[in-house]
Amino acid sequence: MTSASYDARRGELTTYFDRTAVEAWSRLTSDAPVSKVRATVRAGRDAMRGTLLSWLPADMTGLRLLDAGCGTGALAVEAARRGAEVVAIDVSPTLIGLAQERLPQMAGAGSIDFRVGDMLDPGLGRFDHVVAMDSLIHYRPADIARALAQLAERTDGSVLFTVAPRTALLTVMHAAGKLFPRGDRSPAIVPVTERGLKRRIAEESALDGFTWAKSHRINSGFYLSNAISLTRSAAR
Repeated sequence: MTSASYDARRGELTTYFDRTAVEAWSRLTSDAPVSKVRATVRAGRDAMRGTLLSWLPADMTGLRLLDAGCGTGALAVEAARRGAEVVAIDVSPTLIGLAQERLPQMAGAGSIDFRVGDMLDPGLGRFDHVVAMDSLIHYRPADIARALAQLAERTDGSVLFTVAPRTALLTVMHAAGKLFPRGDRSPAIVPVTERGLKRRIAEESALDGFTWAKSHRINSGFYLSNAISLTRSAAR
């Protein structure tokens, strides 16, 4: 069950990505020219996507992947090219529409099922792997841990996700980010400490079978995010 704070923030994100900054995110996730600031964000997101994909099997034929907060679908496409059966979900109908428009032709066993909705919906079924790239960074640590627990209950392999690390640099970048046009600002990112997040995760019984396997930080100008891999320690 989700919390009131999770539901409220999800509503804010839906409004932002679906109405407020559609054009900005459409350009950011394409090859269109962008400002120098946004170019660093684009480069950082590309590097983060590459990191998360490197933590997944090279051959995903027969594996089911949840792309939780898929945006315009770049990661989903790469996973499908490896043979994965991908369920790609996002709260924004507009971003899902863009993902479907940009979907390239793909040969092989992989597939993508784009959906609009909540990544925590149990009706999505079970998965071998879950990836939540920059889709939990707007939530409080307690809500992040609770969301990970709900995802883990339906995951047989790994849960890969990103958080915003609490650093002095991130604080400065957030302050500078206020120079963006108001309509382009996303709901606030919630920085977390690794120690605090590990403590929250340890409190979630659904995560008892998972090991904190990897952590990697990407720092690219105005993009600062930390990738984490939780891996199920024993087969169910």
